[in-house]
Amino acid sequence: MSDLRMRAAAPADIDTVLRFWRDAAEGTSISDDHDGVSRLLARDPEALILAERDAVLVGTVIAGFDGWRCSAYRLAVRPEHRRQGIATALLEAAEQRFAALGGRRVDAMVLEANEQAHRTWAATGYHREDHWRRWVKPL
Repeated sequence: MSDLRMRAAAPADIDTVLRFWRDAAEGTSISDDHDGVSRLLARDPEALILAERDAVLVGTVIAGFDGWRCSAYRLAVRPEHRRQGIATALLEAAEQRFAALGGRRVDAMVLEANEQAHRTWAATGYHREDHWRRWVKPL
């Protein structure tokens, strides 16, 4: 994995990230647009972690911390680069960020129907908590 480069996204990366998510991520979010990602980067410039190989974006994770809770979103790896440890490396980078910020537990948003993602998260030490449900209200 020495050829894998991790870095925080910059505003110039937004369009590339949005195209990447259309190809590599499951599901969509109300915030999957230029304004949404711009607000994320303005609010927390280190939150969106990119994995690159040979200057090509191969993976992402959003590692958000609000001072109370560590939240992981948008863990995605380009399909042809899966099963090479990229998701694990991204989660390790997110966890290092959380630990440095004083975080104590990571909550991850994982689509219910995405069985492949369930296996990825489980393989990296995460477990499902069935007693919680997500409640949402678009603004």
